[in-house]
Amino acid sequence: MFTGIIEEIAEVVALEKEGSNLHMTLKSSITKELKIDQSVAHNGVCLTVVEINGGEYTVTAIKETLEKSNLGLLKVGSKVNMERCMKLGDRVDGHMVQGHVDQTAKCIQIKEEKGSYEFTFKHKESDNITVDKGSVCVNGISLTVVDSKDTSFSVAIIPYTFEHTNFQNIAIGDTVNIEFDILGKYISKQFMRDL
Repeated sequence: MFTGIIEEIAEVVALEKEGSNLHMTLKSSITKELKIDQSVAHNGVCLTVVEINGGEYTVTAIKETLEKSNLGLLKVGSKVNMERCMKLGDRVDGHMVQGHVDQTAKCIQIKEEKGSYEFTFKHKESDNITVDKGSVCVNGISLTVVDSKDTSFSVAIIPYTFEHTNFQNIAIGDTVNIEFDILGKYISKQFMRDL
């Protein structure tokens, strides 16, 4: 489990295809604190650390992960939001995030709002919904929905989040990872079952 509060922006230093898998090597200032077999979220995708070499570590994404996320679009030099799993007993500053991306979405609008930003994302229609003032996870970042529609939503980004995550690199047309709120997913599934 994660909180959606980003610890670090890691940089992709190597990508290696092996069959349908993608091995991603990243460097981070907290690499020395990682352990083999540890769960770490990368743009909101929970991946296992499989190798550590100095200041670099490697994780592997399988075919299903690559199909449901934006990880297959990464290039050497890409910046990735990174969060280690939460510890029991710690405060949960964001919301409960599983690291299981539901789908991707495209950035369709960016508005500067006198010091903050509003990003709008379009996603394919699904049973997973957003609600105004509800939670959503975009590239692993716990955010509050500002404007919820059937296939799009907006989020407001404060300057701190913009400067300390890869939101600063998102442009119109870019693909992001979306994890809808787990409570909303359960409610939506129950509602669809009751119809």
